[in-house]
Amino acid sequence: MKIGLFYGSDTGNTEEVVNSLIELLGAENIDEHYVSDASAETFAEYERIVIGIPTWYDGELQSDWETAYDNYFQEIDFTGKTVAIFGLGDQHGYGDWFIDGVGILADVVMENGGQLIGLWDAEGYEYAASKAEIELEGHTYFKGLAIDVDNEPELTDERLQIWTEQILEEFES
Repeated sequence: MKIGLFYGSDTGNTEEVVNSLIELLGAENIDEHYVSDASAETFAEYERIVIGIPTWYDGELQSDWETAYDNYFQEIDFTGKTVAIFGLGDQHGYGDWFIDGVGILADVVMENGGQLIGLWDAEGYEYAASKAEIELEGHTYFKGLAIDVDNEPELTDERLQIWTEQILEEFES
């Protein structure tokens, strides 16, 4: 069963992470979609979905995601769908809004019946606040993988590898 991979990227950083992710997941297992070229009907084609989103400025959605969010994303029925989200953010420069985009999209997925997988431990990150946080059993996680190519680019490949193995296992559960 193919995975629908949806993302937006202004600077190319998210696209680079997507390319690495496709390599790790296997290109034959992925249908890649730039979110500005997608629709609610495109999302409906998949039971397994991976979303990639950078957070801009003061917790804003990336421009293509902002358009998709306003035009159709909030109306998608995620019932029966398993969704993993990764986000890019700058924990030092924009630490009050670190990967907020992940939280914004994850909340819609969960509110609209989707099963969210790929939670990521928030320990080790240095930020002030995030809409992507979730508390489980007294521990703080993000609602998806947090990538910081501005401050910790050397950790990106390792984080992607671990997260990819995690979501592949969770997709099968």
